[in-house]
Amino acid sequence: MRTPIIHFRPAAARFAVSRAVIIAMLAGSIVGAMLAVASVAAQDADSVITIDNFTFTPPELTVAVGTTVKWVNHDDIPHSVVTKDKVFRSNAALDTDDSFSYTFASAGTFDYFCGLHPHMVGKVIVK
Repeated sequence: MRTPIIHFRPAAARFAVSRAVIIAMLAGSIVGAMLAVASVAAQDADSVITIDNFTFTPPELTVAVGTTVKWVNHDDIPHSVVTKDKVFRSNAALDTDDSFSYTFASAGTFDYFCGLHPHMVGKVIVK
């Protein structure tokens, strides 16, 4: 009867493979997290309306259902955000660098204006 031949991999070789797998897993997680953050940041930037020089910019914004739109006042005087049909409104006037956000739960066209300066108008289209 023959004695079976057993081959052993050196411990250093087993450790090198394990370390490579761990590094690959960590790198994949880090890259994935960075891509997710970049995607959210890009989405957030696309859903911001600025108020400056008595103007809403952009004056018309198209978003998907479920999107939160944020209005940020960069003007030197207060402004507010009010829909013509009273679907939403900022609770108070927005001072410089204050913001108001609203999440659009349904599709439609939402015309809005500044309650303090009604000539300032804008529109959010939700699809």
